[in-house]
Amino acid sequence: MVSANEFKNGITFDDGGVVLQVIEFQHVKPGKGAAFVRTKLRNVMTGAVIERTFNPTDKFPDARIERNEMEYLYNDGDLYYFMDPETYEQVPVNASLLPDTFKFVKENDKCKLVSYNGKIFAVEPPMFVTLTVVDCEPGVKGDTATNAKKVCTLETGAQLNVPLFINVGDVLRIDTRTGEYIERAK
Repeated sequence: MVSANEFKNGITFDDGGVVLQVIEFQHVKPGKGAAFVRTKLRNVMTGAVIERTFNPTDKFPDARIERNEMEYLYNDGDLYYFMDPETYEQVPVNASLLPDTFKFVKENDKCKLVSYNGKIFAVEPPMFVTLTVVDCEPGVKGDTATNAKKVCTLETGAQLNVPLFINVGDVLRIDTRTGEYIERAK
């Protein structure tokens, strides 16, 4: 159990089946009246941010969020299958739980499945991936007066804006958090 008086940034707690994470908190002691705790909270399941005030004596059960590293195997329609490398158990995950940046993940990449009470509510792809360029229009010589970019297609089918010097067959390092090209991999 955690009381509102013990709130710190990053603490997660269960508020009637809703898992909330403290983003900001402030203990307020007005000149008149009782003290209270003003907070900004993030709903861990949906990502929504709300502001609430609590009585310092309010108590809530701890919420333990689990992040299990699993290997992405394949997809079958709207289901994406992940395997636990220790037990070899396969877990299907609905496509609606995958972030937009999952398009950069290829088979056999390690991802983290985020769950609460055994229910998976999010998938975190690896922060950086290396992918090969399979299709790319050639760069135009002399078109470098500005920071010019062109669109290329990667081995996962994802399209990405890259500098003009990138060619088919180049291996690129990509930041999956932003979906941006970082550098050519060696």
